Amino acid sequence: MSHRAHSYRRLISTTIPNRATLAHDQGTESAFPFANEKKTPQTLTEKIVQRHAVGLPEGKVVRAGDYVQIEPYRCMTHDNSWPVAKKFMSMGATRIKNPKQLVFALDHDVQNKSESNLKKYEQIEAFAKTHGISFYPAGHGIGHQVMVEELYAWPGTLCVASDSHSNMYGGVGTLGTALVRTDAASIFATGKSWFQVPPIAKVNLTGTLPPGVTGKDVIVALCGLFQSDVLNHAVEFAGSEETMASISVDDRLTISNMSTEWSALSAMFPIDSTLERWLREKAADAAKHTDRTTRERISDGKIDELYADPVRADPGAHYAKQLYLNLSTLSPYVSGPNSVKVSTPLSELAPKKIKVDKAYIVSCTNSRASDIAAAAKVFQDAATANGGKIPKVADGVKLYIAAASAREQAIAEKEGTWQTLLEAGSIPLPASCGPCIGLGTGLLEDGEVGISASNRNFKGRMGSRDALAYLGSPEVVAASALSGVISGPDVYKVPENYSGVEFGYGTGAPATTESQLSNVLEQLESLIDRVETSVGDDATKSTTQILPGFPEKITGEIVFCDADNLDTDNIYPGKYTYQDDITKEGMAQVCMSNYDPEFGAVAKPNDVLVSGFNFGCGSSREQAATAILAKQIPLVVAGSFGNIFSRNSINNALLGLEVPRLVERLRATFPPTPDNKQLTRRTGWTLTWDVARSVVEVQEGKDGERWEEKVGEFPENLQEIIAKGGLPDWVKHEISKGEA
Repeated sequence: MSHRAHSYRRLISTTIPNRATLAHDQGTESAFPFANEKKTPQTLTEKIVQRHAVGLPEGKVVRAGDYVQIEPYRCMTHDNSWPVAKKFMSMGATRIKNPKQLVFALDHDVQNKSESNLKKYEQIEAFAKTHGISFYPAGHGIGHQVMVEELYAWPGTLCVASDSHSNMYGGVGTLGTALVRTDAASIFATGKSWFQVPPIAKVNLTGTLPPGVTGKDVIVALCGLFQSDVLNHAVEFAGSEETMASISVDDRLTISNMSTEWSALSAMFPIDSTLERWLREKAADAAKHTDRTTRERISDGKIDELYADPVRADPGAHYAKQLYLNLSTLSPYVSGPNSVKVSTPLSELAPKKIKVDKAYIVSCTNSRASDIAAAAKVFQDAATANGGKIPKVADGVKLYIAAASAREQAIAEKEGTWQTLLEAGSIPLPASCGPCIGLGTGLLEDGEVGISASNRNFKGRMGSRDALAYLGSPEVVAASALSGVISGPDVYKVPENYSGVEFGYGTGAPATTESQLSNVLEQLESLIDRVETSVGDDATKSTTQILPGFPEKITGEIVFCDADNLDTDNIYPGKYTYQDDITKEGMAQVCMSNYDPEFGAVAKPNDVLVSGFNFGCGSSREQAATAILAKQIPLVVAGSFGNIFSRNSINNALLGLEVPRLVERLRATFPPTPDNKQLTRRTGWTLTWDVARSVVEVQEGKDGERWEEKVGEFPENLQEIIAKGGLPDWVKHEISKGEA
């Protein structure tokens, strides 16, 4: 599957329907002109959003597609806490609305001992102390791990973070999703933010995980088997008790965490007996430690209350689509190189004997004590053939290890597995982020090959753009480091009469005429809804009201970057993300440089940037939007967008449109050829967006074809954010209105 061929594409904010708009003033019923008030069953996602929505009209049932105001249970920020705090203060806000709602955890650039970084860390800690916010210093652990192990992420609640991997909270039955820095500042000031309930996909898991197959293999396989099916969807995993019991909570956290790379907005597992056992263990552990505040957030009584009436999807709830995967047919998988959507069974990759230079067991994805133990076992098993002595990693290979938190490292040390990896020659790093985001020690250099248990292997993400990065389970990473080539520990045994992975659309149950018809109707209903979303309702409103300060038309020459899944690392390189003093001119110079170093010389002010599908996927850095604005490009057009980029765009006053037809026309006219590999191309085409008519007009060169395409109406409430210059100025305006 490819984004080019796939027909299911969610349309974002520039193409939303009249029937659902964003409410800025809670309690204002007229701000929610919902068309469908039928009280049909709700999905798990819809139920949790319903619980956290504020200002809903009486009797309103939350549905996919609705724009609502939400009051999240928790909001986490990390090294970006100070930039968020500065946005908060720049809005004119002086008081945190609800300090208990916020969690600060320093985790991204902890190896950076520069004066500027240490000063920023001091400022974050001082801000937290002043306002009574929970604070975890550098070295305590990665923020997402802190949210889970300290039970800030509670099952059945909505928790957000200004980081793209907040999907991880879904592993403990929490609706975890990413917001951006500006949204976080709004939550600091008001306790609330805006949210569109995404389409919801149900992933039916059948069978059980075989020995030697892990949660990492599940998500790596899903990324390759269903490459674009859950783009901008909320995912809900379902399966029998036996199936779910084969997936530990740690494996669930891995799957939910890396669902970000699968392009999902969230990925929840059910609140079931497997989770209850995990919670009981956490409660018992918390009760023993009087020096921790964890006991305030978990107890047997609170667990009893949760399971007295656990929130679950209603029978008959509507899903945009259903997928299935038979876990019993799964084998170890490896992702890459340099793409999470390229996933290959290890059995096909291992015979190629791909040489490895660096290996990594790091990040919030796969560095808990259980992961460290799994990696250590590879070396412990190899010791039996080495006279009982732990063997060293292969010559020329460096193995880096970093626990997800100091507590997880302490558990591994107590079990002796941390020492096993050190004895094998591993290089320890702090319990934090690092190589997985291109920061600190151990980055990939030109021509090197790396394999990592982390979540993201985009080109240039872990170092050089001229390196190759693969992803695998901790066991596979350890085995590869030991042998010097990509390989596994040989625990997995291929079943007799094996015929490949069983996966597809639907429930995975034996097909019947009735079930096949039901699935077709479900997919058709979802497709019709998306088409209605894109074209609007001309019968009720032929033109869009344009607010003062918002342009009626935007026009410019098309500069074409022909790539799908062009991620935020490509748009704004990770090494600049935490340089908070970089100038606007500096941002313009490095804009798109990780994708094409020549972009800055080719693109001009007032161009319209056009790219492929899933533009802006990846991390939550808002500089991906602000750098494009710094380059004086006012409009980005794509086949589809990553949701996090869409939020950043609206919040920072960058406009975006989804026009799949334009992408296909450009690709037909300017196909890549071996002798012409222009990554950034001036086309001579012009695009005009007539906002009032909700139409784009394309002129294909001076003497070429001219055509129009209907796009969704750009609603007045989002116009207002853009017209004010972005969400910070809009919030500032709202604060001043309240004071008046």
